[in-house]
Amino acid sequence: MNIIDRVKNILITPKTEWQVINEETATPQSLLMGYVLPLAVIASLGSLLKGFLFAGTLGLKYFIILAVIAFISTVLAYYITVIVVDMLAPSFASEKNMGKSAQLVAYSATPSYIGALLSFIPVLGWLLPLAAWVYGIYLMYLGIGPLKKTPEDKKVVYMVVAYLVMIAIYFILAAVLGAVLFAAMGISAASMMR
Repeated sequence: MNIIDRVKNILITPKTEWQVINEETATPQSLLMGYVLPLAVIASLGSLLKGFLFAGTLGLKYFIILAVIAFISTVLAYYITVIVVDMLAPSFASEKNMGKSAQLVAYSATPSYIGALLSFIPVLGWLLPLAAWVYGIYLMYLGIGPLKKTPEDKKVVYMVVAYLVMIAIYFILAAVLGAVLFAAMGISAASMMR
């Protein structure tokens, strides 16, 4: 299945798409190359578009660095979250399977990739990514049963823990990368306040 069809199907008909995904085999690497990387590039374009449209006193360099941070954080967060979700599986009476964990993490993050792209839209720029994350939580809830064979009574807790881990990892990586890259480029918090 091509990436456009997968994005459309996971967003519009997620219940049936998770069943299709469950029949497929994938590795963390194959999903990274065929799904996460292309969508991470698209997601990071949201920062670039903001820079082109609204750079103002911050300058375009600031938004380019934000795009790089978003891209690297997305890729690293994907890998780390896949490992953590798979390690947590036995704690929630779920199947330990790295390929299925990778599918769950990659595909449930789809709304976040699209929301990040649309973050340049004035006024809605903060609301769309937030709504995308909420929808991503719902997608993970729908996918955790078929992919990880999680019992019904453990789905909510496993999903909440997995999604919180994914969000925490992303923001920690973004903060560390931001501090390093902004310092390397000579941009400090004080210079952004001018």
